[in-house]
Amino acid sequence: MRELALHVLDIAENAIAAGARQLRITIGESVAEDSLVIAIEDDGHGMDEATLAKVREPFFTTRTTRDVGLGVPLLAAAAERCAGNMEIVSAPREGTSVRARFQRSHIDRAPLGDMAGALMSVLLRSPDESLELRYEHRIDDWVFAFDTREVRDLLGDVSLGDPAVRRWLSEHLSRCEQELKEQSCPR
Repeated sequence: MRELALHVLDIAENAIAAGARQLRITIGESVAEDSLVIAIEDDGHGMDEATLAKVREPFFTTRTTRDVGLGVPLLAAAAERCAGNMEIVSAPREGTSVRARFQRSHIDRAPLGDMAGALMSVLLRSPDESLELRYEHRIDDWVFAFDTREVRDLLGDVSLGDPAVRRWLSEHLSRCEQELKEQSCPR
């Protein structure tokens, strides 16, 4: 995949398909440690040991809507190609945690990409609005955090799917991601 945000989106879609109601996406970047860590945690159905053992195999999928499952193997390969690794922890009825580590400056590391777009896709994937999404992106000492619970508290009865709210969310997420990158860049 051309950008890491697409990997995040793929893993998040897996979580939603597994019945997740809570999803936490965390991105941690450290210039000093030359690291980028992406963590995605959910409270979905989780995987048994047999499924967990196969999940890194190309073309393995539990979805009935398609025959190919490349998301997890591609993320693992991307991390390993950049002097990193990927870990998955999962258990039935306990959810799943995926953590991918990359050497931040590695020449083969794909850019993070459009995280705002990926987050909007995740939000729109939950039409009944039952998904609680918490997102945090940290670059050294600078942090951008987003939590749908806080937004829903402010909106009251107005839906996240309302066109005006979607437009505001998209602009807000894009602006905050851009500001985070600008703050963390040396001047």
